Amino acid sequence: MKKISYFGICLGIGLLAGSCSKSFLNKQPIDEETTADFYKTPSDAFEALVSAYSILDVSGYGNIWLSSEITSDECFSGGGTGDQGTKQWDQFTPYTDHNTDAWTKYYQGIYRVNVFLQNIGNVDFGSENALKDRYTGEACFLRAYFYFDLVRMFENVPLETKPVEGANYYIPQASPDSVYALIASDLKQSISLLSASAAAYSQIPSTEYGRATKWAAEALLARVFLYYTGYYGKPDLVGQYSKQDATAAVADVINNSGYSLVGNYASLWRSSSITAGINFAGQNNPEYVFAIQYSSGGLGNWSQNNGNRVQVMVGLRGTVPAPYYEGWGIAVVNPSAWSMFEPGDTIRKRASIISIADENIGYTPPSDQFQYTGYYWKKYTPMLQGNAPSLGGDFQIDNFDNYAVIRFADVLLMGAELNLMTDLATAQQDYNAVRDRAFAGDVSHRKTLTQDAGGMSLIMNERRLELAFEGQRYWDLLRQGLAAAKAAIDNPTGDQFNVSFPTATRGLFEIPESQISLSNGTLKQNPGW
Repeated sequence: MKKISYFGICLGIGLLAGSCSKSFLNKQPIDEETTADFYKTPSDAFEALVSAYSILDVSGYGNIWLSSEITSDECFSGGGTGDQGTKQWDQFTPYTDHNTDAWTKYYQGIYRVNVFLQNIGNVDFGSENALKDRYTGEACFLRAYFYFDLVRMFENVPLETKPVEGANYYIPQASPDSVYALIASDLKQSISLLSASAAAYSQIPSTEYGRATKWAAEALLARVFLYYTGYYGKPDLVGQYSKQDATAAVADVINNSGYSLVGNYASLWRSSSITAGINFAGQNNPEYVFAIQYSSGGLGNWSQNNGNRVQVMVGLRGTVPAPYYEGWGIAVVNPSAWSMFEPGDTIRKRASIISIADENIGYTPPSDQFQYTGYYWKKYTPMLQGNAPSLGGDFQIDNFDNYAVIRFADVLLMGAELNLMTDLATAQQDYNAVRDRAFAGDVSHRKTLTQDAGGMSLIMNERRLELAFEGQRYWDLLRQGLAAAKAAIDNPTGDQFNVSFPTATRGLFEIPESQISLSNGTLKQNPGW
């Protein structure tokens, strides 16, 4: 097996994260193989690709979705009185080896993709060149996905485009533009290679849910464009991708992908559909443009990463009454999030947040609950109905609800944002679609967009309401500027809820000290930490 770098990349391409029970991830481990004798057949290539996909499931504590929610204005730390790490995210204070799970996870994924791309040429695809293109396009999507999370969190990261081997362990941090250039290149390549296999949502076999598609790559590239141009104040994405390109990509997803808004917002999540007494739209419903697949297939095996480990973290702490199940009480909801919804926007409000008082739940937090606000996540919270132990699993690791990385509603709002200054009618149409669904078709709640800062403010606020607790808020704040982020996040209460956003960090996360030490000083800590 090839040697690996110091970045915490502890698994080679041959190690799958155990067997899974969801669709295409249901493959057997290939840990007896090495790159020298493995890449021979299309089946080999597919198993290696699945190995890269499996990194998406790894870790709750190292999940950017959770950490960015805690650093945003939507949540406080919560958790137990003895928990560390979550408090440091919330209050922007250093912590020993903080964020090492995320750093390790993403470089592990990048390593697997790099090995795959280096060896895919050795596979005999025969006449199946279209299959080779598809696998390569999916791998490019994954590498772009991993690097986008890394560069947003840490900015100053080593750039690896091939497996690190030999004595070349100490790779310096690359400029953020270099990382974004790779992301843009990978996603453009992914779009090109996946175009031939692109199918409308209704034509995608259920066994292929969770795989990257042309539509997912286009949507992700638009998200990258908006973040980069906003955060860095640039007109385009490192000269590779223009606003016109991003607008066209979003239009393609909206008009041609077959994805759509589901009828009732509350049906998007198992938890909110149960409490609303309506049918759940499903784990891979027509609104989920790209979703990470989870399952209860680990059945208590901590060495596997099949389950959604963020779910237990945000669940109500301790034994709780129906319809909710137990969790750790991390990322308690800021009361300001409950009050941000307009009168009449009750469907989204009650689908997004558990209010102990509003739902008249007989719940008293345990004595070790840190920062009780009376509000918890509803999206993705563990439920008594279909709880992990009832399926033979462990409530800590075997929750199984998929995480929607990109929803069609997000694509519509990106379309509204991109079109605002050039095609107001289209921007208004996309914006209206999201609000009309939120208010159950009551068009009296429509607001008129204008081609100025006021119109943009309406769109950004709609993103806050629509995408609450889905991992987008912190990055949306940062791309509006550090002053806007500080104004939203600061909470000068002088007590345990006191938060002060440190602009000196520029919103970046702390690079793990263990990685700096292992790099022999090659890595430098981000300013402000």
